[in-house]
Amino acid sequence: MNADTMKSTPLCAKHVELGAKMVPFAGWNMPVQYSGIIDEHNTVRTACGVFDISHMGQFLVNGAGSTEWLNGMFTNNLGKLVDGMGQYSMMLNEKGGVIDDLIIYRLAEDDYFIVVNASMIDEDYAWLAARKPEGIVLENKSDAFVGLAVQGPTCEDVFARLCPGVTLPVRNGILCFECDGDALIVCRTGYTGENGFEFFCPAEQGVKWFEKLLAAGAKPCGLGARDSLRLEMCYSLNGSDLSPEKTPLEAGLSWCCDLSKDFIGVDVLRRQKAEGRPTALVAIEYKGKGAPPRHGYEVQLPDGTPLGTVCSGILSPTLGKGIAMAYVPAALGKVGTDVNIIVRGKAVPAQIVKKPFLKK
Repeated sequence: MNADTMKSTPLCAKHVELGAKMVPFAGWNMPVQYSGIIDEHNTVRTACGVFDISHMGQFLVNGAGSTEWLNGMFTNNLGKLVDGMGQYSMMLNEKGGVIDDLIIYRLAEDDYFIVVNASMIDEDYAWLAARKPEGIVLENKSDAFVGLAVQGPTCEDVFARLCPGVTLPVRNGILCFECDGDALIVCRTGYTGENGFEFFCPAEQGVKWFEKLLAAGAKPCGLGARDSLRLEMCYSLNGSDLSPEKTPLEAGLSWCCDLSKDFIGVDVLRRQKAEGRPTALVAIEYKGKGAPPRHGYEVQLPDGTPLGTVCSGILSPTLGKGIAMAYVPAALGKVGTDVNIIVRGKAVPAQIVKKPFLKK
C-alpha cells in the first residue's frame, strides 16, 4: 500500500509531535516506538503505557434475534454473557480456519459492541452482512471512535485521575458513561498480560483524551512494545499466528470454542477433537544467546528434520532471550522437545516450552 492510500488515525499528528517513529501496519500509518521498544515494554510491565488502537474496528449489532445469529457466527457461547460483559471469540470459515479473532461485549439483550482487527474490518463486515438475517442491524462504526489501550500495574490510578468518581468495570466488563461532556466506553480488556483497560471516545475528541491520559500518568507506547508484550504472554496475532488455514484447536484456543453449539466451521473442529489436530502452535524458547527469531525462520529437529516456520518471534525484553511461536506436527510438539531455529543459516538451539513464556 502506498502513502497516498495509507490511512492515519486522528492521533497521527500528535504521535509525530511527540517524536514517534511511524511505520505502515495493516494499511495504517502507526507509531512503532517513541522512547524505544524496550523502554516502553518495561513501562507497561512496571507502570502504565497507552497505545493508539484507533486502527481497530468497532461494529454495533442489535435487533431481535441478534444473540442467536451471532452465536452461529462466533465460536464462543454468547449465552454465557450478561449485560456489561464481554468475551474473546473467533469467526471461522467453513473449513474451520480463522477469519478473525475479536472481542464481543453484550451491552443489553440483543445489543452488542464488537472490536475486530484493523486489517479485517472490511472483510469481517462483508462476511457478517452477507449472512445477516432481516431485522438485525449491523453497523460499522470504526471511523466514529478513537481507541486507546491503557495497560500496566498503575492503570487504575491513571483512570482515577482521568475520570474521577467513575469505577472501572470488572475484568472483561464494559461500561458506557459520560465524562467531560463526551460519551465514552471503557472495556476491562487488553493485549499485554497486565492490568489494563481499553478506552473509546468520539473520534473528534481523540487528541483531547490522549493528552488527558498522558497528563494522568500514562506513557505513550508504540506497536513494537505491543508486539513484544503480547508475545511474552503467547497471545496470538491474526495474520501471523492465526490464519484461514489453521483452526483454533491447532492454535491452542479450544477454550474459546464451545463445540456443544452450532457455528460456521464447528464440524471441522469436532472432527479434530475426535481424531486429533494435525499441527499445534507451540512456544519455543532459546536455550542461550542468539539473534532474534523472526517470522518465516525455519524450525528443525536437532537432526535437521524440518518441523515448520516461525509465525512470531522476538528477543524478549523481560526474559533476555529469543522467543517464538510456530506450527509443528502435533505429535512432535511436546513440551521439552529440543529444536533448532535457523537464523541467517545458523542453527540456534531452542526448546519447546509451556505457554506462556512469562508467568504472571
